[in-house]
Amino acid sequence: MDTFVILTVLIVIFALAFDFINGFHDTANAIATSVSTRALKPRTAIYMAAIMNFIGALTFTGVAKTISKDIVDPFVLENGSLVILAALISAIIWNLVTWYFGIPSSSSHALIGSIAGAAISAAGFAVLNYSGFIKILEALIISPFIAIAVGFLVMSIFKVVLKNRNLFKENKRIRYLQIGTAALQSFTHGTNDAQKAMGIITMALIAANMQTGDDIQLWVRIAAATAMGLGTSIGGYKIIKTVGGKIMKIRPVNGAAADLSSAAIIFGATLIHLPVSTTHVISSAIMGVGSAQRVKGVKWGVAKKIVITWVITMPISATIAAILYQLLNLFSK
Repeated sequence: MDTFVILTVLIVIFALAFDFINGFHDTANAIATSVSTRALKPRTAIYMAAIMNFIGALTFTGVAKTISKDIVDPFVLENGSLVILAALISAIIWNLVTWYFGIPSSSSHALIGSIAGAAISAAGFAVLNYSGFIKILEALIISPFIAIAVGFLVMSIFKVVLKNRNLFKENKRIRYLQIGTAALQSFTHGTNDAQKAMGIITMALIAANMQTGDDIQLWVRIAAATAMGLGTSIGGYKIIKTVGGKIMKIRPVNGAAADLSSAAIIFGATLIHLPVSTTHVISSAIMGVGSAQRVKGVKWGVAKKIVITWVITMPISATIAAILYQLLNLFSK
């Protein structure tokens, strides 16, 4: 069998594995607030999230096209298949490490950093598509700050609306609202995160001369959506525990405000074809909501650890991918 075909098959397998891991790693963020407030039982929330992720993943392809061509140009990338394989393995390693320790790090940062690191290792810094790469970085950096602001605003509005109402009765009603917001959150996660694996597979097909354009083939969309849905069904209880309780004590009104805020930002990014970190956005929205409720109520020590992980993810994953590329290139000769 041709080497390119073997490498492409391996890339598809690892890309779907990345999506599967992303399912139980990142999707936990989408349902963490509804589980922590007991609006949904964990298993019910996980199955609902799996279905909504699958639907969301099939609905859009814009982010996948951005990933496939805006970081590096797959049409000119030398040893493109090895670069993509190294990037996937690196991102998977980092996701598993952070999942094991219950740290809600960014799968998006890990994947994008890994692609850039492996590509630079293969062909130098000139290989990067700087206009596209900087646009992606801007989206990743700015979106958490927007999430904090929107979370603060939405929670402030909720406080005014619920000011003279019986909080116990309202919390019972808001738990029902949270079921809807958790479903929306999971749907938007699928519209953005599942597309990253679709973009990677499309990059591999282009690099192996099996595809001439950047359109996302139907089988790629179905495979990535299925992998994401299956991963979600496994659940990510470690991440749920961190996001759903360690950042701040979450009540139903806080959870609904955080879900609405982050879902709006993630879906907005999907509509303009930009990948964002659902982990960043959701955690930041919770911080914004907590600040509107009571600044001291936010456990800033935990938030600081999460932010540090966000900052180090991209350089570490890029370094791992660069080393892996050199090793794969050495053994492939």
